[in-house]
Amino acid sequence: MKLMHTKLPEFIRKMQQAVGLAKPEKTIQIRGLENLHSAKLQSLRTGRIEEAVAEIAGREDVEHVELVVVPRVPETMHTVLVKGKNADGETTKIILEVINIIHPTEEVEFDGCRDIDDRRPKLGLH
Repeated sequence: MKLMHTKLPEFIRKMQQAVGLAKPEKTIQIRGLENLHSAKLQSLRTGRIEEAVAEIAGREDVEHVELVVVPRVPETMHTVLVKGKNADGETTKIILEVINIIHPTEEVEFDGCRDIDDRRPKLGLH
């Protein structure tokens, strides 16, 4: 499994390197992963995104690269853990609930850009 997944810090480093190799003076801002403390990402997709970052960074009309991660399916279901802890910090009670979160779709990030190259596979074929 190690070769099939890229750990979150490695993913971020790879994106920063992709910009730096294309144009060292350019920068990248990564949004959408701030709430993740750890995660594993698909290595194949990481490589494809890395190539896309380098391609965008290599353009003469680009000063700065922004990488934004948004959910592909706008409604996601999440488990909520409500934890009670005692004075020693030990968990004494947990109640599990569930909540759907409806995320804005990628269109909110288009900023009026008309040159959009959608390289995503159809849902379920990734």
